[in-house]
Amino acid sequence: MKNIFFSFLLFVSQVVNAQELAVVGDNKAFGLMNKSGVEVVPAKFNKLGDFSDGLAPAFDNGKWGFIDDKGNWIINAQYEKVKGFNSGIALVLKEKTWVYINKKNETKIFASTDKLYDFVDGIAFITKDKKVGFIDNTGKTIVAPTYDIIREFVGDYARVKNGTSWGIINKQGKVIIPLEYEEIGELYKNVTHARKNGLFGLVINNQFKQIEGAEKIWDFSDNGLAYAKKGGKIGFVDTKGTWVIEPKFDKARAFENGLAPVYNGSKWGYVNAKGDVTIDYQFSDAEVFSKEGLAPVKLKKDWGFIDKTGKLVIEDKYQITVFGFGMFGSGTKGFIDGVARVKSDKKWGFLKPDGTVLGKWYDNVELFSK
Repeated sequence: MKNIFFSFLLFVSQVVNAQELAVVGDNKAFGLMNKSGVEVVPAKFNKLGDFSDGLAPAFDNGKWGFIDDKGNWIINAQYEKVKGFNSGIALVLKEKTWVYINKKNETKIFASTDKLYDFVDGIAFITKDKKVGFIDNTGKTIVAPTYDIIREFVGDYARVKNGTSWGIINKQGKVIIPLEYEEIGELYKNVTHARKNGLFGLVINNQFKQIEGAEKIWDFSDNGLAYAKKGGKIGFVDTKGTWVIEPKFDKARAFENGLAPVYNGSKWGYVNAKGDVTIDYQFSDAEVFSKEGLAPVKLKKDWGFIDKTGKLVIEDKYQITVFGFGMFGSGTKGFIDGVARVKSDKKWGFLKPDGTVLGKWYDNVELFSK
């Protein structure tokens, strides 16, 4: 149920054939840059929201409207506040009331709800009497407000709760995993972690399997491993519930690109899926590898990037943007789709995998979105 504000929070939508653009700004003026480093919209707006669903919120003469990827006004500035477009729908504050509009600036009246929520990938939540359901972007009610909590959808699935019990539903509202768990994770190939009767384990094809000794389990990464705690230490389990790497680390982060960052109590290093240390413990902090084969590491004060051999290929002289979820989280840090947002000498910019700067340095840059 995230709201999108225009202090440049991350907002990503999936739009076919749309170019990725990033908000860039100097001297309190903002424009849009493409992934070739070209300012396709010059920095001329005094406020500009993240580009999403083919449009960006822009501020002019005390009001908000929306521009396209060339800086043309598609919806003239006329609203007190706006939120980003997603699934063809945006929330705008009109005459002190939040309403939905489409890209033709037509007001859309959907299902009755106590509060309006942003659309995300075709879904928006609705609430009634402290219960939650959701609609699609045509306004059709998919699930009436019947749950106490619905978490945001991850792909086609969302965690739901009634009373003290958690389960999982799909975007059609079908219950995929019954609400009978004290906590539950995100679904990965019909497997998720859960807690039942105080015991931690996995739900595999709707059957609960306890993992002996597990004190906590986190979500699976794309290689089918999840880190878990046993005896106060962190190890890794597979989708069958087998400890493939015995718990021996003080902290760990997710496997990406075949390696996972692990902490031995004083330094961070990296292990492979067999549990072998392939990059020695030497970093004061370390993050997951990107698909570019680079990982952010901190040797002393600032961040640089290593390759999978452990070689520092981009000097440690930057600050980086962090999007994570707690001490054991596997949030996105460093390179995202070919660029990394970094800060150096009070200026922000994007690094390319070869360490050069995309475009130039700015007072502020935000992540690319479509």
